[in-house]
Amino acid sequence: MPKRTIEEGSLRNFTCPESGKVIGFKFGVRLPRYRGNMVSLINGYYVSVDGEEFPQDKIRFQINGKEPRTFEELKTAVWEHWNYQDTAYLYIEKEGGLAPGEHTVTAVVSNFEQYGYNPATDQKRVDEITVPTAAGIGLGGPSAPQTLSLEED
Repeated sequence: MPKRTIEEGSLRNFTCPESGKVIGFKFGVRLPRYRGNMVSLINGYYVSVDGEEFPQDKIRFQINGKEPRTFEELKTAVWEHWNYQDTAYLYIEKEGGLAPGEHTVTAVVSNFEQYGYNPATDQKRVDEITVPTAAGIGLGGPSAPQTLSLEED
């Protein structure tokens, strides 16, 4: 398993293709498991940077060379796999992105287990999906904040 779930050296701002304006930032994440995971099982991420928390509607998930997607869109990716050794990217909408320099980043994933579904015991969990709303809740939590540097382009 990776020692850190946030990929060092991966913090970057990203721009709108049409305007060239910085509209957010991204960073790489690794799966905190000993094996891969189906993409459709990922419910969301808790993300905070320098103490600022970002809601699910501001976060997109990118893996396998596809465009960044919402967590709602990931639910339909039932045949797509996140391999254990692969890095995924979280795209966070934030006008102007982040300033160059060091930033404290926390990311915690929430996902379903992939070992089968029992209607008698699992439906309540399906109906009450818990997306991380604070550090320490979700798979891989508690996530130790990591300091990442954003270099000026």
